[in-house]
Order: sequence, then structure tokens, then C-alpha cells
Amino acid sequence: MHNKNSLTIITQNETMREILARIDMISDSDSSVLLIGETGVGKEIFAEYIHRTSSRALKTFVKIGLAALPSELLSSELFGHEKGAYTSASTEKKGLFEIADAGSIFLDDIDDVPIDIQTKLLRVLESRELMRIGGTTPIQIDVRLITASKVDLKELVNRGIFRADLFYRINVVPIRIPPLRERRDDIPPLVEHFLKYFQPQKSISVSKEAMRALVNYPFPGNVRELKNLIQRISLFVNGEINLNDLPSEIKNENPVETLIKACNKCYIDGQMSLDQIVHCLEHNLLNEALNKAKGNQSLAAKELGLSLSTFRDKIKKYNLK
Repeated sequence: MHNKNSLTIITQNETMREILARIDMISDSDSSVLLIGETGVGKEIFAEYIHRTSSRALKTFVKIGLAALPSELLSSELFGHEKGAYTSASTEKKGLFEIADAGSIFLDDIDDVPIDIQTKLLRVLESRELMRIGGTTPIQIDVRLITASKVDLKELVNRGIFRADLFYRINVVPIRIPPLRERRDDIPPLVEHFLKYFQPQKSISVSKEAMRALVNYPFPGNVRELKNLIQRISLFVNGEINLNDLPSEIKNENPVETLIKACNKCYIDGQMSLDQIVHCLEHNLLNEALNKAKGNQSLAAKELGLSLSTFRDKIKKYNLK
């Protein structure tokens, strides 16, 4: 459990601890931080943690999800507008950059920002001043920028839909937050934390079988999915959460279905050919079957409905032990 200035990040995972140690090293600098991670890994909590551990902790922390707003509103939200700047602008409006002055601003889903807004953003970051829509006087700002992306921005730069100069400006300290399936040792402490958080008055434990099923499930929606799941289950359970209290996809023993969900890198990536996707899934299926059968090839082949000779050919093909 990592706790600084009352914001808690629940983890016992080595990679996560290294990430937090790295954040602690850069928290007092004003360097821009880019958080990279799948939807639901907790990028917003990390952004808040960076702000709370910095020298700007007592100043404003502003956060905005860029995917949620249409382009024409985004400009006004971020940079503000003067009275009469357009028909509906009956009063002046401070933008979020102005509101965050001397503090930090968190721009989530930076990968969804249209090019015209990217250009304005770059101008503000380079000049450290902004112009409201319809304004004539530049306004000085001093803001620590934290951004988040659910995809590799370099890919978007290569495809010409993200400005390279903006990428280098925000990518000073890149931090990749691993998905929950890569840090399964965090599932038990997170389950415990959410149970206490949602049902402090109840004393709920989790059976060994239920916890094993939770740890084995790939959680495509990451920590957010786990949090919502525990909130829902904890409403209906008194005493102990058993295997039967879990939704069917979690207690589902079908390895194919589980693996396809776990292997959503194939789908998120978007750059893989069909051959690569098949290769990826087949490799994972064979691996999983071998693990489940504790290395017994006959059992693993049977599990996958393959003859032993075919199974052995595939093991050789993928160089599996």
C-alpha cells in the first residue's frame, strides 16, 4: 500500500512499486508526465498522486476527459472565452488552464484530441501563455501538465494523426501502468480494499475458490471492472463470497473464451495482421493448457481436443517448454 498525502494506491506488485518510486523521484520537478495504460487501469488516480506528492499539492488540481467533449466546446473549456466571443457567450469564461494556474492539469484521453486543438495546446505549452477565444491580451500561466493515453502515441505520430512536436513536449516522463492481468498479485489486496470501502459495516471474506477464480480472470476492464464487480457483489453477500456469487464469465472454466479476452492486446493493438493474431492466440492457448495440465502433454492435448502428435508439432513450432 503506497500512501502519500492521504491518497492511497493499493499495490504489492514489484513493477508497480518501481513506478511509484519513479514518480516520487520526479514529483517535485515540473516535467510533463505522460501516463500510458489501458482503460480502467487507474490513470486518474496516478495523476492525482503525482499532483499530491508535488510541491504544487496545495494548489488546484484540474482534470478533464478530452474524449467526452466535441472539438468546438473543448477549445472554450481549455482556454476560456471572452464575453461576446460567439453568440452564446453572454459572459466571460475562464478556461481550465487558467483555473489550474500554479497547480496541475490532467488531460485524459490525449490520444482523442483533434489536430486543431493539438496545435493550440502546443502553443500554450511552448509560450506558457494563452489567449481566450475572442480575446486580445495574452494571459500568463504556470501549470504542471499530466496527460494520459490508452494507446501508444508514437503509433499515432507515425500515422500522422498526432503532432510529433506535441508528443515530444508531453512525453518528457512516460510512465506505463500495467494492466491488472500483468499484476495479478494485486487482485487480493484490491478485493479486500474495495470490500472495506463499499461495505465498511459488513465483515465479508472471500473463499479460496472464489479468490482463485478472481486472480485467474483477465479483467479486460482492469481495476475499474474489479471495483464495479466487488461493489455489486458486496451488496448481496453477507459473510463470505463463494464461487457461486461470481458472474459466469469469471467462474467460466472455458480456457478459449478466457484467453481471447485476456489476449485483447491483439484487438487493442490494431496493427496486427490476422496471421499474427492467430499466432498470438494459439501460442497463449497452448501455454495455458500446458500450465493447467502441469506440463502433462497428453492431458493438455486432450483439453484442447488435439491429437498428441499435432500438439507436439505446435509446441515445437512455438518453441514452448
